[in-house]
Amino acid sequence: MNNDNRNEEEAVSPVIATILMVAITVVLAGVLYVWASSLAGDSTGGGLDTFQFDDRDAADDLTATGGDTLVHVKMMQGASLSWALLEVSIVVDGGTMNNCVEATEADTEGLMCTYAYVDDKNWDVSEEITISEGANADLCDGVAGFCEVAITLSKKAVGDSDGGVIGEMTATAA
Repeated sequence: MNNDNRNEEEAVSPVIATILMVAITVVLAGVLYVWASSLAGDSTGGGLDTFQFDDRDAADDLTATGGDTLVHVKMMQGASLSWALLEVSIVVDGGTMNNCVEATEADTEGLMCTYAYVDDKNWDVSEEITISEGANADLCDGVAGFCEVAITLSKKAVGDSDGGVIGEMTATAA
């Protein structure tokens, strides 16, 4: 009989064991929920937003003298983007990369490409930029009837906000 009493004192009843298992499961589920919520919540790190762009031909006659309007790029989706944070670069027909400058910022005679936009503070959905050759730059002479323009749009990093490529596309200037 002594052995039977010891076994009863050392064992946990099935009801208490079940309650403990349920309690541990609920606590773990709560911890996982809080952890997953913090991953999916708003980030204060300022990561890149999701942008989508559409391009179209600028319908300008292509000449060998330079200054031709090449393509238009429209923002289709994304957060408002300050013009001061935008960087535009192009590669025409597989040539060298050219960093474009906002058309009103500098004398365009020595530049390879420029971009122009609606005169406000930010690039918003449904607004376009127009990418052109510099005044004396002949990136696309139109001899083949068209040029392929690879466009890279980037956001400059500022403070805690990340920078990087926000859009890449290939357009046809004809």
